[in-house]
Amino acid sequence: MNSYSSIDSIVILTGAGISAASGLDTFRDKGGIWAQYDYREVATPQGFSRNPGKVHAFYNMRRRQALSVQPNAAHVALAWLEREWRGDFLLVTQNVDGLHEAAGSQRLLHMHGQLNSALCRACGERTNWTADMDVSSACPVCGEVGRVRPDIVWFGEMPYHLDEIEDALAGADLFVSIGTSGTVYPAAGFAVEARRRGAMAVELNLEPTSPGTDLFSDSIEGPAEETVPLFVERLLAR
Repeated sequence: MNSYSSIDSIVILTGAGISAASGLDTFRDKGGIWAQYDYREVATPQGFSRNPGKVHAFYNMRRRQALSVQPNAAHVALAWLEREWRGDFLLVTQNVDGLHEAAGSQRLLHMHGQLNSALCRACGERTNWTADMDVSSACPVCGEVGRVRPDIVWFGEMPYHLDEIEDALAGADLFVSIGTSGTVYPAAGFAVEARRRGAMAVELNLEPTSPGTDLFSDSIEGPAEETVPLFVERLLAR
């Protein structure tokens, strides 16, 4: 019997680190996306208002890149865990790529939006979008031109699905954070909330998050494509 033998309900949070082995850049590491781009110019409502063409070009690049890569062993392992787990399970991702879905995950919430989705500022509808987007793009629903934007939660905007995530955390026995710096709220507060509610909290990351690692019952260091499959095996062997 291992330390997870009494676990029934699991909530897992993933960040950019889980997709690194698939070839997608992380954000806050040395050489990551925010070392290459000023987030204020490409990932804020104000930046989009000032220069929508620049923002569209940034997300067109990221969309094309995401469509060119495949899930890695960590994505596959989490999809396997979802299929085999007999209790409650929710996977929450900060990532905007579609790699979890490509690996087979279904009980999944994208709290920061998705690259393959467009949001119309005129009618509010969301539509699947895999092509490039620019200021001349028309909404497939209402037909308005120049009103679609990437369906991405930018800095200063409210993440999606927070009520559902809070409800899941309230009933969780285990919270697992994978490949995320744990420094951006509200996701940074998930471990705090889980522990406050009595859940065990485990971190899988290249190195322990600082500050905040005292919030985790266990911290497992290493690349996600190596640590996640082993962790899933441990959970399923309880």
